[in-house]
Amino acid sequence: MSGGQNRFWDERSARAAWSRLTEPGDAAAGHYVAELGAGPALGALLGGHAPAAQAARWQARLGALDVRRDLAELERLGGRLIVPADPEWPASLDDLGDRRPFCLWARGPHPLAGPGAPERSVAVVGARASTRYGEQVAASLAAGVADQGVVVISGAAYGIDAAAHRGALAVDGPTVAILAGGLDRPYPRGNTRLIERIAADGCVVSEVPPGTGPTRWRFLQRNRLIAAHAGASVVVEAALRSGAATTAREAAGLGRPVAAVPGPVTSPASAGCHALLREGVTCVTGADEVLELLAPVGEDLAPRRRGHEADHDGLDPDQIRVLDALPLRGTCNEPALCREAGLDPATVRACLGILELRQLARRRDDGWRRAAPRPGPGNGPRAR
Repeated sequence: MSGGQNRFWDERSARAAWSRLTEPGDAAAGHYVAELGAGPALGALLGGHAPAAQAARWQARLGALDVRRDLAELERLGGRLIVPADPEWPASLDDLGDRRPFCLWARGPHPLAGPGAPERSVAVVGARASTRYGEQVAASLAAGVADQGVVVISGAAYGIDAAAHRGALAVDGPTVAILAGGLDRPYPRGNTRLIERIAADGCVVSEVPPGTGPTRWRFLQRNRLIAAHAGASVVVEAALRSGAATTAREAAGLGRPVAAVPGPVTSPASAGCHALLREGVTCVTGADEVLELLAPVGEDLAPRRRGHEADHDGLDPDQIRVLDALPLRGTCNEPALCREAGLDPATVRACLGILELRQLARRRDDGWRRAAPRPGPGNGPRAR
């Protein structure tokens, strides 16, 4: 332990220390800190007065404790420490009781709570070994709710998690990634660019300090944070035994709404969703149904029609102009689309993201083209 650190422990530094000394979800430590306060509890531990039954495991990491180093690394990363007394602390995490995290190590401009933070949030989670169907559904659901200002929360893993984050980012919506390791240990490595983009536009959060690696236990405990932070949880694809199913059950235990997306009955990737549906969770098939989960009790939120009589139903005027500019044969690059649609490049790129999520546009190596019209009245190449 760095010299001089035990002379005085303010609440913030002490909570940072407890997040280093304990494993996530340590209810005994949480209860001890809740009773004494983070600073006095740490002082008692350092003075040899902590409960003997637990003190040995907490003391095992004292030799490596250096809160100044951890906070300096957080500053280097451009992050911030959030503790329960802060306006940005998500009050929903208090529902975890003694399993509540001691603090949050956060990075990114999106506030987790308080002024400027959206009031509604939803967790979109699912299998790492996802199918194309699952990824399309996850991205579409996330884009639909994020477009309404709802925060999309997930774990930045491969598969459904990544698709959900990308769906929210495609509409410039808010998204939060909760990691199992420290902020300087993005995992999986293959999603480093995605995690960096979330840190730039949304928020990346961990309950463990920098330098902490992800472990199986920390992944399991990370799921409780996703469930607690979100107003509702939606499982898109999941095996019978999976982290996504664990998140759903954590959410149900906290009294949060839980929903699952049905998949092909022959798909092992949807077996966990079908099991949840048999247990009585809500079935959702579109963003409007997810928004219903978040409606206050007693609010009359009539379902919106999802069936489209024409491909352009539900698109805003700019998106329709870009759709009209896309060729059915051959491809068109973005500068040409700007000229044809009469829109600036940033708007065209945003519209293309939505059209791709709606499966109305396809990206090729040499440009973009319009997807084949779906069967139905009014779906001609220039349908109005």
